[in-house]
Amino acid sequence: MFLTQTVSRQRDIAEVVLRNGWGYMRGLLTGGSAENPQLPTPAVLRKIFIELGPVYVKLGQLLSTRPDLLPASYIEELSTLQSSVPPVSWQDIEVVLRQELKQPLEEVFGFVNPQPIAAGSIAQTHRAKLMDGREVALKIQRPGIDVIIEQDTFLIRGLAELVDRTEIGQTYDIKGLADEFTKALRDELDFILEASYTKLLRENMSTSRWFDPQQLVIPEVYWDLTTRKLLVLEWLDGEPLLTANFSQTNGVSPQEKRREITRLLFRAFIQQLYVDGFFHADPHPGNFFYLKDGRVALLDCGLVGRLDPRSQRILTEMILAIVDMDAQRCTQLTLQLADSANPDNLANLEVSYERMLRKYYNLSLSKISFAKVFYEVLQIARENKIRLPSNMGLYAKTVANLEGSARIFDPEVNLLDEIKPLMTDLFQRQLLGDNPLQTLLRTALDVKSLSLESPRQIELLLDRVTSESLKWNLAIKDFDGLRRSLDVSANRLSFSIVVGSLIIGAAIISSQGQTSQFSVLSNALFGVASFLGLWLIISILRSGRLRS
Repeated sequence: MFLTQTVSRQRDIAEVVLRNGWGYMRGLLTGGSAENPQLPTPAVLRKIFIELGPVYVKLGQLLSTRPDLLPASYIEELSTLQSSVPPVSWQDIEVVLRQELKQPLEEVFGFVNPQPIAAGSIAQTHRAKLMDGREVALKIQRPGIDVIIEQDTFLIRGLAELVDRTEIGQTYDIKGLADEFTKALRDELDFILEASYTKLLRENMSTSRWFDPQQLVIPEVYWDLTTRKLLVLEWLDGEPLLTANFSQTNGVSPQEKRREITRLLFRAFIQQLYVDGFFHADPHPGNFFYLKDGRVALLDCGLVGRLDPRSQRILTEMILAIVDMDAQRCTQLTLQLADSANPDNLANLEVSYERMLRKYYNLSLSKISFAKVFYEVLQIARENKIRLPSNMGLYAKTVANLEGSARIFDPEVNLLDEIKPLMTDLFQRQLLGDNPLQTLLRTALDVKSLSLESPRQIELLLDRVTSESLKWNLAIKDFDGLRRSLDVSANRLSFSIVVGSLIIGAAIISSQGQTSQFSVLSNALFGVASFLGLWLIISILRSGRLRS
C-alpha cells in the first residue's frame, strides 16, 4: 500500500534526475554497467537536491559533513545548500499549535505574532508573549511534514539497498549512510530531543576555566509547554553577529571587541569538542546573535555531535601532529581512529601525509587553516580505503563552519593560534582528568590488577609452549602467490635433476655396454632425456621469467 502511495513521488524523482542529465542513470536504463557508478558534477548534484525538495536538501547537507566519502569539490558545493521554503499560513500553523498545547491558546499566550521570523523545511518560528509577560520563541512543526519525510526516506533507503549491491556501495557503506540520514531526520522531528540537547549544552557552557560563561548565552527551554511538535524557548533580543554594529565602549575599540567575541566562541567550542565531547554541530553565522546587553547567544541546537574520550584524545594529538608537521604520527593516529583500516600500502599512506604537510612547511600558524588540513586528512584516508567513524565528518564540518564564520567576522583570527595556548591544559586534563587523585587511584588499581594477573598469564603461556599446544596463526599478504611460485620452482628443479640423471645413466651404459641391447637402452634414455629437457626449456621460455 505504502509503495503504491509513493509511485508518483518516484516518478517525480526519476524525472528530476534524468532532466539534469545524470549519465549514470541513463546508462543504467539502457543496459550499462552499475558496478562503477559515476556521480554527476557537484553543481548538477546540488541542483538535483534543490529540485527534489526539503528532504533531499537535508540529505545534501548531511553529505556535506562527510569529506571521508566525497571529494572536496562536492563538499564545498553541497555546503552552500540551505532550506529555502515559503512559510506555512498562520491558519495551518495555528491548528498544530492548538493541538500541542494542553490549555486553550488564549490562556497560555497574551500575544502571538502570526508573521514568522524564520521558516525552514521542518518548522517555522514565531515570536510570542506569555500571560506573565515573558517573551518566548515558538518553533512549530510544519503540518504533514512527518508524512513527507517518511515517504522520501523510504525511497532513499530503497535506492541505498540497490546501490549497496555494487562495489562502491559496499566500500562506502551507502546503506549505513541512508540509515544514519533517516535517524537524523526523525530526530529533527522530535523537538523534545532538541530541547534536551539545548539543556545539556546550556549546562555544559555554564562553567569553564577558559572563558567567562556569563558572556555566552544559550536559551532556556520552557519544558511545561514543549512537546514533540512544539519547542518553546526564551526569547533573546539581539541581531545576527555578522550584521551587528560595534561602537567604542569603555575604551574597547570595535576591532578589540570582535577579537574578544571570536576568542570567546573559539574557546567555547574547544571545550565542547575536546572536553565535554558533546558539541553544537551547526555553527554557521546565522546561529550566532549579538544581544543588546553585549553578550553572545548560540542558537538552534537541533544538530549536535558526540566524541568519546578515546576520539577526543586522538584528535587532540592529531592537532599537535599537524602543528609539528609529523606525517608518521598522522598516519598512526588515522589508523587508531579508523572503524576499519586496510590500506593497500601503509608506506603510500605516510607518503600522502608527507606530501600534504609539505605544503605548509615554513608557514606560520596564522596562515594555516586547521579545517582545510583536517579535510585533507579525511580525503587521504578515503583514497587509501580507510573508513573513519561518521562523527569525524561532522567534527570536520563543525570546525570548518566555526573557522569560516570566525574569519568572516574577524579576518585576522586563526583557530590553531587560539588552540595552541590551551594544548598543555588539554593534555593535562586528558592525562589526569578533572580529579587527579581519582585518576591516580584508578591507575593504581589497574597496575595492581596487572601485577596480580601477569604471573598467572605468563605461567599459562609457558605451559602451552612446553606442552606444544601453542599454535601460531599468521596471515601474509599474497602468500598464496609466493607459495605457487616456490612450488613451480621446486618442481622444475626436481624435473631438471631427473633429466640430468637420465643423461648421466645413458652415458654410463653407453660407455660400458658391449651388446646391442645396452646400445638400444642407451639411445632410448638419451632420447627421453632430450625430449624432457627440450620441453623444460620451452616451458621456461614461455613463462617469460628467463630474463634477469
